[in-house]
Amino acid sequence: MKTKFIALILFSMLIQLVPAQKTEMIEYKAIDTTKLTVKVFYPENFETKDKFPAMVFYFGGGWITRAITQFETQSRYFAQRGMVCFIVDYRVTKTDKTTPFESLMDAKSAMRFIKSNAKRFHLDTNKIVASGGSAGGHLAAATALIAGYNDPKDNLKISTKPNALVLFNPVIDNGPGGYGNERILEKYTDFSPLHNIVKGAPPTIIFLGEKDDLIPMETMKNFKKKMEEVGSRCELLTYPEQKHGFFNKPMYKNNTMYEADKFLISIGFLTGEPTIKIE
Repeated sequence: MKTKFIALILFSMLIQLVPAQKTEMIEYKAIDTTKLTVKVFYPENFETKDKFPAMVFYFGGGWITRAITQFETQSRYFAQRGMVCFIVDYRVTKTDKTTPFESLMDAKSAMRFIKSNAKRFHLDTNKIVASGGSAGGHLAAATALIAGYNDPKDNLKISTKPNALVLFNPVIDNGPGGYGNERILEKYTDFSPLHNIVKGAPPTIIFLGEKDDLIPMETMKNFKKKMEEVGSRCELLTYPEQKHGFFNKPMYKNNTMYEADKFLISIGFLTGEPTIKIE
């Protein structure tokens, strides 16, 4: 009971830190009658500056279910810190009868839409962060590392590669024994981020619970090792006793936002100090 009370206090404090901001729903893609949107969160001083860093969020759900509100708190916080933030809707199995491959096509279409509208959104295209949790973490990483699975209707001259990754217990290995392999099968060789790390991979921070039952610790350590072998920075922060999706809990939501903020400061995407405080 005491733990729940503390969590409620922390969540209340978090809400107070992120006041109401201008948001907008914008369609980025249509497939027959299906309309896909991004929800945009603007910084308070949006009209007074030409260029802002951006953060593009992909919700989790195993490419099966939608959770489009999952990263609203993070989006509001980082908008308050001076970033234009986007939450991407994409096709999923339950409502759209699609596979993970269509989910990735949509994720890449959204990144191209955002980049192609950089002037509209006042973006610094050298400071775009892709972020996501679980299967959404896969999509974020895949925009950086996976060459294929592009919608042929997209402008393929626009790269989907972001400049940094912030990943919350991401699905990073789709190979045999990895998450989703029963759906990906032999295509894991060109779909799985772990199997497609190349020189120039963007700097990355990863958050993982030590008792995650879907993403083994050894898998993530292997990903970090392979990233560092090609000369890319990869930080791995682990949380004792925590399971898959732990970052959705108020207490850990605060902590992971604070650490993500510090990471973005360290690579020059944000300035000052995090405004979220943690014990």
